[in-house]
Amino acid sequence: MTKRTDVVVIGGGYAGVMAANRLTRRPDVNVTLINARPEFVERIRLHQLVTGSDDAVVDYRTILAGGVRLVVDTVTRIDAPGRRVRLASGGDLRYDYLIYAVGSGSPVPDVPGAAEHAYRISTLEEAERLRPVVDARDASARLTVVGAGPTGLETASELAEQGRNVTLVCGRTLGPYLHPRARRAVAKRFAKLGMTVLEGPDATVIGVTADAVQLADGREFPSDVTIWTAGFGVPDLAARSGLSTDAIGRLLTDETLTSIDDPRVIATGDSVAPSNLPVRMSCQSAVQLGPQAAETVLSRIAGKQPKDFEVGFFGECISLGRRAGVVQFARKDDTVSRMYHEGGKSMAMLKEAVCWSTVWQLRQEARRPGQLNLWFKDRQRAKMLPAKAAEAPVDAGPAA
Repeated sequence: MTKRTDVVVIGGGYAGVMAANRLTRRPDVNVTLINARPEFVERIRLHQLVTGSDDAVVDYRTILAGGVRLVVDTVTRIDAPGRRVRLASGGDLRYDYLIYAVGSGSPVPDVPGAAEHAYRISTLEEAERLRPVVDARDASARLTVVGAGPTGLETASELAEQGRNVTLVCGRTLGPYLHPRARRAVAKRFAKLGMTVLEGPDATVIGVTADAVQLADGREFPSDVTIWTAGFGVPDLAARSGLSTDAIGRLLTDETLTSIDDPRVIATGDSVAPSNLPVRMSCQSAVQLGPQAAETVLSRIAGKQPKDFEVGFFGECISLGRRAGVVQFARKDDTVSRMYHEGGKSMAMLKEAVCWSTVWQLRQEARRPGQLNLWFKDRQRAKMLPAKAAEAPVDAGPAA
């Protein structure tokens, strides 16, 4: 009788779904995907949920391979020595291999008043909580978006395009990833939408109240609804389970995405820090990392040495409302180039195509696991690793 291998995937986001689907290449592997919600969340569409242009969810039945078992639950602890995960509903699940794909979110802001009075939109529940608040306000209500990364830019422009009174508080820089030329194009679009944009050394929020936002330079301006999009954080499950993490809680692995503590634990997506040199948190990297984490598991089952992961970037595509957008091109190592393209409806349609194609990749992996390999090598990474290895691992080590 053929021995079957049990693989548990924690997290049903972009990386987790890609990993689970890729694992079905082997018929002798039992794949269990554990996720807190019964639906897949398109995080890159959560700002659209807030404004009512999309519901940001996809039925798992359309993107998961038939051989994947979905368990709607939350993992509270990983028992790596015992090869088990404890579930919030009670009981536990045994595994031969574990893929850690818990994703990321927006951390609770440490700015006074922000946790109590600002709305975050990094999860489905947060976006669903914000939508009726926005809907209940008329067009004259003062909406403040804090944070000028992609989520902040897209949320602010989507609201402003609806005729809302929007102020975007950028911190030091509007669109820090963007090349200055692309940044000027975005600023021009925001001016056309009638948005107020605050940026510079003093445009940092130091306090939030129920009806105002306070800046580092002493300014205070009224805000009926404050939306917080700044920062990334990861769940603390790995640290709570005694596994080694980086400074913000991403699981530390080698270049095959294998935990430095346990060869049976493999990480992927936003929650992994390979060689303590993580790639950008994004669905662009997640859909590449997910299948490769699965390939590491499949290699070990087959008694082969897993390959080092490979990720390459093309840049960033940002919607600026439903009728405009900008594409910032980058080199494979994720450093931006001078090349960008901004425009009206055609650019908005391109961003829509990017969102659609991401889900399409999940479906393709479900139907034909292993046939779709779109990643390509960032050759600069190999040059950076020796220098990183020479650094003292001051932020590594199991949690106390």
